[in-house]
Amino acid sequence: MPIGVLALQGDVREHIQLLTELGSSALEVKTADQLASCDALVIPGGESTTISKLLVNFGLMDPVKDFVSSKPVLGTCAGLILLSEEVVGRRPDQQLIGGMPITVERNAYGGQTHSFEAQVDFTEVTESAAFIRAPRIADVKGCDVIARLGDEPVAIRHANVFGATFHPELTGAKELHRQFINAVESA
Repeated sequence: MPIGVLALQGDVREHIQLLTELGSSALEVKTADQLASCDALVIPGGESTTISKLLVNFGLMDPVKDFVSSKPVLGTCAGLILLSEEVVGRRPDQQLIGGMPITVERNAYGGQTHSFEAQVDFTEVTESAAFIRAPRIADVKGCDVIARLGDEPVAIRHANVFGATFHPELTGAKELHRQFINAVESA
C-alpha cells in the first residue's frame, strides 16, 4: 500500500515521516510512473500557484487529475486549494486539479506573519495544527466535515478525497493521516 507524496514543492519530507510513523509505506512522487505505482497520494502544503505551474511543467497535471478521480488523495493547505473546484483569490494563470466540490479562499487567515497554531476538533480527538497563510473553506457544498476550528470547517472529505486547511505534519498531529490511511486500506 504505497502512499505517494507529491514532491514538487512543500512539506514533502514531513508528510513522508508522518505516514511512516503511522506504519505506511511512503514515497516521493515526481513523475507519472512514480504516481502510477501508488495506491494513494498526498498533495502537501506549500505555495499553490507554484505547485500548479510545476504540475504542468512536469507533465503531471493530467495524470494527477486522473488519479484523483479514482484513488484516495489528501491535500493539506495548498493541496486543498488545488483540489478545490472554486478558489477565491486564485491567480488567472493557476490551474486546479479539482475533485472537491468546494469553494476556498486563499490566505484567508492572513499572510505569513498571521500564521498560528490552534487546536482542531475531530469527532473524538483534539489536536494542535499549524495554520500558515491558510485557506478558509467558504462553502463545503455537501462534503463531510471531519474537523473544525471553533465553528469553522477546517478538514473535509468528499468520497475518496480529503482536504485540510492546516498543516498537521508540522505539529505531529496524526488524526487526519490516520483517517486517510484507513480510507486507503478500505479502498
